[in-house]
Amino acid sequence: MQDVGHDFAGAGETDEVAHVAAPPAETPRDFRTLRALILERRDGLPKRLIQVAEFALQHPSEIAFGRVAELARQAGVQPSTMIRFAQALGYSGFSDLQLVFQSHARDRWPDYNTRLEALQGGAISGDVAALLDGLVEASCNSTISFRQSVDLVALEQAVVVLAAARTIHIVGVRRAFPVAIYLTYALQKLGARCDLIDQLGGLGGRQVDLIDPEDALLAVSFTPYASETLSITRAAFDRGVPVIGITDSPFSPLVQTASVWLEVAESDYAGFRSLAATFALATTLAVALVSRRSATGSAQDSSDQTKRNE
Repeated sequence: MQDVGHDFAGAGETDEVAHVAAPPAETPRDFRTLRALILERRDGLPKRLIQVAEFALQHPSEIAFGRVAELARQAGVQPSTMIRFAQALGYSGFSDLQLVFQSHARDRWPDYNTRLEALQGGAISGDVAALLDGLVEASCNSTISFRQSVDLVALEQAVVVLAAARTIHIVGVRRAFPVAIYLTYALQKLGARCDLIDQLGGLGGRQVDLIDPEDALLAVSFTPYASETLSITRAAFDRGVPVIGITDSPFSPLVQTASVWLEVAESDYAGFRSLAATFALATTLAVALVSRRSATGSAQDSSDQTKRNE
């Protein structure tokens, strides 16, 4: 939905601005602190500013180097809303906020702007090599960016929860379906008990009913978030089942029902998003949880043997 009105806040938006909390005394100058501030204050922001916040965290590179008018169009708001978002966080204007994103981009990707322009300038019509190069570049960017931004504490917690589960249930549809299938395959090959909630014959609800609180649900969902996955996740959450979420934004509805969630923001080329980082995460979770079970089992066996010797 688009904002209505002129470049300045309209009558409807003036009321929203009045509900924005006072800006912090000192504005963040690094992306990690800025991201924490946005997440801390998101519940107090008006709807339009939440829309900008979600876009900004999902597309930090675009925010770093984009023009206000174009960024507003992509976020589905008026340019004035982008400026109000920056001011609500305590910045003098959007350009001031943009400096934080630019610094973040340079730290992660040397000469990123040049690389981005070269990627966007590649002709894909009739040029298979250019298309391949662009998609490979996007996949590489995804995996490197994910490694630099991944929450290692949350990753370790996810492994602990999954390793303790009697059975791991997995759900993911549409774009997330290949990831769910791969996780099911990998875990079964590694000897872990797991079950794919495939919703075949419309039996997804019944499959959730069979999940026990001693189990765990691993849910994968990216924007636009599949209602099937969200309803299954909510049902499991209501049953007291620990939920591990893999999603692409702190604003994802999956976050609301997840015991632990991991963020993966994939790069894209010509509108085609990579899944490289998500598959790297899926493989990590599968191997790490089985390794943890093996280590825990070996330690338990050793303890039992010691007790018998005593």
